[in-house]
Amino acid sequence: MKSALFILLSAAISLPVLAQQSDEAKAPEASTTQPAEAEGPLQMQQPTAKQWLQRLSTSLRELNFDTSFVVVRNNRAEPYRWLHGVENGRELELISLLNGPRKEAVRVDNTVSYFESNQQPYSVNTDSISGPIPRAFTSDIDKIYQSYDLVEVGKSRILGRPAQLIRLVSKDKQRFGYWIWLDIESGLLLKAAIINNEGELLEQIQFTHLTISENSNEMLKQLLEAELPETHESPSEVTQAQLSWRVNWLPKGFDMLESNQHYVEPINLPVDFLLFNDGLVDVSVYVSATEEAPRKSSVNQTGATVLLSQIREGYEITVVGKVPAQTADAIADSITFN
Repeated sequence: MKSALFILLSAAISLPVLAQQSDEAKAPEASTTQPAEAEGPLQMQQPTAKQWLQRLSTSLRELNFDTSFVVVRNNRAEPYRWLHGVENGRELELISLLNGPRKEAVRVDNTVSYFESNQQPYSVNTDSISGPIPRAFTSDIDKIYQSYDLVEVGKSRILGRPAQLIRLVSKDKQRFGYWIWLDIESGLLLKAAIINNEGELLEQIQFTHLTISENSNEMLKQLLEAELPETHESPSEVTQAQLSWRVNWLPKGFDMLESNQHYVEPINLPVDFLLFNDGLVDVSVYVSATEEAPRKSSVNQTGATVLLSQIREGYEITVVGKVPAQTADAIADSITFN
């Protein structure tokens, strides 16, 4: 019998939304790109893959844009609208899910506020929204180079715009690869795909509309006058030394971003939580005491997100992240108890 924590987390990553099947769920074809032209003595030097990612990060922070995209996983599509702007030196952002119950996030500089239909609105102090767009694309991208090789593949056409394809290839095969298509004119993201080590498409983000303007959107300007929710107090942070357990192995490049102890609603059980990041991917580890019998690892996967759970030594261990099941299992197996 699966535990309440596993069922709760599994539902969180696989909850369906009103959507239609999309042809975008097919794996990207290599033939959609053309090899870059060879450089000649009179040709201007082309940007490197690293320079393209740096340009992406800058564009996402500095440009005023209004865009829509669809996240496709397991033949289901989640449509989003994404607004970004800079007004009087203030950075403003909004991402909203367009189908189903309300789910949106707004950012004013380093404060992000979340609004969902099933919980009270709250704000947190951070410079990036947690959502479909990897936060590494909007922050310091240097950490990505530790774990991924960057390959400039060639040019394509996405959303009617010339695009540059960059592949992020896992150096150790212990994480998935990313293909990203960047608008040559603006440097903005036009498409992204998560690919497993067998070259199969697991999940993708396809942009369906993009408008870049000189001024920020009027909807964003209203955020400067809006009364946003109070900043949410995070659970008390702890160190691994304070916990009764320890993670002894993670793929190279993963660092701990957050650690706390809290109660998970609605099951009202105390849970230890650690969050790790390799510059592109988050991996969450949950550990809670249980009276259930020992159980080998079980896996639930939605798109690229893997949820793995096992029970041993009186504890339930759950690992969640966009990593291969073998990697999640190795992380769980590495945990020892004091």
